[in-house]
Amino acid sequence: MSEMKKNVPWSTFLKDVLVCSLGAFGGPEAHYGVFTDQMVLKKEYLTEEDIVELMALCAFLPGPSSTQTIIAIGYKMGGPLLALLTMLVWALPALAIMTTLSFLYQFLDVWNISPDVLRYVGPMAVGFIILAAYKIGKKVVYDKLTLVLFLFGAITTYFIRSAWIFPLVFLIGGLVTLSITREKDLWYKVKLNPPYKYMALFIFFTLGSLLAAFLFENQFVSLFERFYRYGYLVVGGGQVVIPLMYTELVDVNAFMSSDQFLTGYGLVQGMPGPMFSFSAYAGGMAVQNPTVLTQILGALAGGIGIFLPGVLLIYFVYPMWERLKLVKGFRVALKGVTAVAGGLIAVAAVILTQQSGATWDNLLVTLFTLVLLYTKKVPVPVIVGTVILLGFIVS
Repeated sequence: MSEMKKNVPWSTFLKDVLVCSLGAFGGPEAHYGVFTDQMVLKKEYLTEEDIVELMALCAFLPGPSSTQTIIAIGYKMGGPLLALLTMLVWALPALAIMTTLSFLYQFLDVWNISPDVLRYVGPMAVGFIILAAYKIGKKVVYDKLTLVLFLFGAITTYFIRSAWIFPLVFLIGGLVTLSITREKDLWYKVKLNPPYKYMALFIFFTLGSLLAAFLFENQFVSLFERFYRYGYLVVGGGQVVIPLMYTELVDVNAFMSSDQFLTGYGLVQGMPGPMFSFSAYAGGMAVQNPTVLTQILGALAGGIGIFLPGVLLIYFVYPMWERLKLVKGFRVALKGVTAVAGGLIAVAAVILTQQSGATWDNLLVTLFTLVLLYTKKVPVPVIVGTVILLGFIVS
């Protein structure tokens, strides 16, 4: 990896991170385009080769991949403290907006506006998921094995709607590709000098949150554990976490309705920044018997919980990256994991289409969204605003 630009004032770098945060719409793929434009082409903080390598690293790790990428850039520029500040500048605007939107249904009630005005946000969100499934499917399915794993992930999670099935199918996908591959010398003996303190913290929060949720009947502890688990079970970013969150929050625990979940997911598409900020909305909505304070605390538990494992993992892995990227076994296992993840997104599109109601007007909104997204003729915030306006008119 080439050397990055040195001696850049932290304030200057963080301003560029904020520019990326406010201009990053549309999920990880679009985020990488913003990073390349701002960090590579305009400011030359790193080369295109550098950012592609970082993207490859973060695509393998559980957690929000685009967030981990920009954290890694901050780590390279100034170490752990600048990496933390980078994460905060990148994520806080979106988290604040989605926390506010978790009060949306209360606002509508106060103003005596029917929630039916949001009737088409859910079908619009389905359009985003269908397009994500198509794009990711094109990337991860390129031979018979990845097709089989794609279908395995989709069919298994369609019929088994339990939280435990998601890590299991990911594990099976990785193990299958490792067992079938004909590549040799998968595991190299390399000296990594890992920063164990970050892995120790990751394990502490993993086991500690599980134990605390079991011992104490506290909804905020339970919410933190739940969202922290989402953060370390998901490889591939915001679209991949949606099936898992939907199953637990809507199907299993009924913390919110399908319409409320889809409304939040649709609205986050029109917001800049990381898609994992949806967790703030979902955390706020999942609070039982909410007040303003408890709903904000729920949003904080969701937001901190889902981002924390990804941050700890990139802190642990990035200092070892130069040597770790030589280990072929990680790249081989990733092929199976991403193929299964593609199947999960595809089946999420099917399930959420069913849940949002397959009426002619809902299907037209989904199709309308798909066409506009695919052609890239209309900015995402305009699509979101148009669909909300359409709901007002129809209602």
